[in-house]
Amino acid sequence: MKTLQQAWQRARRRRAAITVLLGLPWALAAAALALRLSGFDSACVVATVALLIIATVATTRARQLDRRWLQRRLDASGASEDSADLLFADVSTLNPLQQRQRTHVLAALERNLPELRPRWPRRAMALCWIGGIAVAVLALGWPHNAAPRTAALATPQSSAKAGPLRLQSTRLRIDAPTYTGQPTRTQNALDAKVAADSGLSWSLRFDHAPSKAWLQFHDGRRLPLREHDGEWQAQDVARTPVLYRVVSEPALAETRLHRLDVVADRAPTVRVIDPAASLVLGTPGQRQWTLRFEASDDHGVLPQATLSITTTQGSGENITFVRRSVTLNGSGEATARRFAHTLDLAALGAQPGNDVIAQLEVRDSHAPTAQLGRSSSVILRLPSTEAVLGAELEGRIKKTLPAYFRSQRQIIIDAEALIRERRGVAADTFIKRSDAIGVDQRILRLRYGQFLGEESEGAPKPPPTSDLPTSDTPTADAHDDDHDHDHEAQAGAHDEHGHEHGGAAGGSGTPPVFGSATDVLSEYGHTHDHAEAATLLDPQTRATLKAALDQMWSAEGELRQGRPEQALPFAYKALAFIKQVQQAERIYLARVGPELPPIDEGRRLSGDRAGLASRELPLAARTPPDPAVVEAWQRLGDEDGTPDLDMLAAWQQRNSAFLPDALDLAAAIEQLRIEPGCTECRQRLRAQLWRALQRPLPQVMRRSAADAMGQRYLDALEAQP
Repeated sequence: MKTLQQAWQRARRRRAAITVLLGLPWALAAAALALRLSGFDSACVVATVALLIIATVATTRARQLDRRWLQRRLDASGASEDSADLLFADVSTLNPLQQRQRTHVLAALERNLPELRPRWPRRAMALCWIGGIAVAVLALGWPHNAAPRTAALATPQSSAKAGPLRLQSTRLRIDAPTYTGQPTRTQNALDAKVAADSGLSWSLRFDHAPSKAWLQFHDGRRLPLREHDGEWQAQDVARTPVLYRVVSEPALAETRLHRLDVVADRAPTVRVIDPAASLVLGTPGQRQWTLRFEASDDHGVLPQATLSITTTQGSGENITFVRRSVTLNGSGEATARRFAHTLDLAALGAQPGNDVIAQLEVRDSHAPTAQLGRSSSVILRLPSTEAVLGAELEGRIKKTLPAYFRSQRQIIIDAEALIRERRGVAADTFIKRSDAIGVDQRILRLRYGQFLGEESEGAPKPPPTSDLPTSDTPTADAHDDDHDHDHEAQAGAHDEHGHEHGGAAGGSGTPPVFGSATDVLSEYGHTHDHAEAATLLDPQTRATLKAALDQMWSAEGELRQGRPEQALPFAYKALAFIKQVQQAERIYLARVGPELPPIDEGRRLSGDRAGLASRELPLAARTPPDPAVVEAWQRLGDEDGTPDLDMLAAWQQRNSAFLPDALDLAAAIEQLRIEPGCTECRQRLRAQLWRALQRPLPQVMRRSAADAMGQRYLDALEAQP
C-alpha cells in the first residue's frame, strides 16, 4: 500500500510540473509586453500575477488526480482485477472473500505496479516555449520610434496634447565596493543609503520623451541623463552625502528632492578581553601571560594581526625598552575576529621589577588602503624583590588582624542557649549566667576599644567556670570566621593590659627580668600600642567599629541586668558592624608623609617673582554668527520677507562640516526654492537655521544701583586717604 501511495504522489507532481512548464513561457511573454508598454514596475506586477495564476492552476490540476481517478486508472490497467475499490475500503466492513481478494490485489500490485504518471507533452511544451520566447523577443526588440513617429505623422499636435512631463518609472542600481561583501541591489526609490565608493546607475522613463534631462545636485553639480532605448541613464560614484532632483526640458510636473546618504567605512575597533584591567600586577615566579583580544569591523577584519610587545628593563633614568612583534592568526567571523596569545616571560627576558606592555594592531579589508585599528595597551608589572617582601609583611598583618574580631557570634549563641534553658534554670542561676555573658561582652568591647585608642577599665576577672556554658551548649558553624570560641584566651592576651603603673603588668604574676627593656616599660610605665594602631585605621573603618562598640555597650547593660532577650538585638547589630570591619578592603593605611619640594626660605617675603608665571588659560575669541544668516532668519519670520537662498546655499556649503545636519538644511533651502509660496517650507528652513546658528554668549549681569545707605558707604570708602 505504501508503494501505491508513492506512485500516486509522483503522478500528481508530474501533472503539476507539466502545467508549470506550459505556462511559464506565456508569463514571460506577458512580462515582456508590460515592460515595453508600461515600464519596469508594471512588468513586475504582471510577472507576479502570472506566476500566481500558474501556481494555482498547477495545484488545481494536481488535485484532480484524486482517489476515484486512481481507482479508474488501476481498473483500466487490469492490475487490480476490477477490485481497486477494495484497496481504499475499511477492512472491518469487508467479508472474508473481499478481504482475501484485497490481499491478492495488493500482492499483485507490489509485484507489478502500473505506471501512473502522465506522459510529457513534448510537442505542446515545445510550441508553448517557442511561441512565448518569440512574443518576448518581438516585444523587447521592436523599434521604439516607429509608434511615436507614426503617431506624430497621424496627429501633428499630439505632443502639445500630451500634457506636462511626468516620470513613468525609476530604477536605481547600487554596486557596493567589493570589500564590503554586499550584493548588487536594484530599487525603484531614488532615495538610498549606500556605502562609500559605491557605483550608482540611474534608469528613468518619462511618459513622453523630453528634449534633455539631468540630475541636479544641491552643491551645484549636474549629471546629464542620456537616452538609450527609451530609458534615460546616468552613472556616478557615491563619495559624499548629497541631495538631488530630476530636472528636464520641458519641466516635470512634479519635482521633489531625493536624499543620498553615504556611509563611510569605519576603522576597526579592538577590545581587550583578557586581562580585564589595563594594569596587571604579576605574581612572584610568574612565567606566562595570556592575552585575548576581539577585533570588530563593519565589513571585515583581516585574519592576521600584529601584537607589539615592549619590555622595560632597569629603573630610574636607566630604563631601556626592547620591542618585539608577533603575527597572530584570528578565529571566528570576519566582522568579529578573536586573537589569543600566551607570552613566555622568560623568552622575553622579563625580570622582577620589569614591565611588559602589549598592544594589538589589526587592519580591515578596505580597498585600496586598509584602515588600522589598535587596542589599548595592557601592562604586566612584575613585582620587585622589595615589593614582594612588603606584600608578604602586609599579608601577615591582614592575616593576623581578624583574630581580634572573632567572639561576638559566640556571645549571641550563649545568650540564645540561655534563653532556651530559662524554664529549667532557677532565677538566681539565670541572672548569674546572664551576668557572666555580659562580662564576656564587656571583655570583647574593651578589646575593640583598644583599637580606637580608648583606655581599658582595669583587668576584669573571667566568670566562674561553673557558670560557663557546658559542652551541651550549641556552638557556631565552622564555616564562619566568628564562630571560634576563643575569647577567653584572647581576653587574657589583650584585656589584662591596663594602666596600673605601679604593679606587675597585667597581673600575670611573672617577676620582671632585670635588663629587659620591655619588662622595665611594663613595670614602671605603660605603652600605647593600640592607640598608635588606631591612627592607622581609615575613617570609615573607625566609624563602623565605633558603632559596633555602642551596640556592645547596650547589649552588655541588658545582659548584666539579666535580660538576654533585650540584649540580642544590640548583639546582632554589633555582629553586623564587625562583619563590615572584617570585609573592609584595607585595615591599615600606610603612614607615609607627603613628599613636597623644599621651601626656599631665602625668597620668603622678599618680593622676588622670578620664575613665576600666570596660570590663567588664554581665552579664545569666539566667531560671532554671520549677520547675513541672522538677517535671513529674521526675514523668514516675516510673511513678506524673501531671504537670499543662493547666499544661504553657499553658506551651507562652506560650513557643512560644523552644522548638526547639513543635508536637512540643504533640503529645506531647495524645497523653498522649488515652492517659494510654501509657508510650511519657510518655517522648516527657519527652524533649521536656528539650529545652525551659534548660541550667544551669556553676558555679565549688571549690578543693581546702590541705595542711599550703600551709596554713603561707597562715598566714605572713596573719601578715605
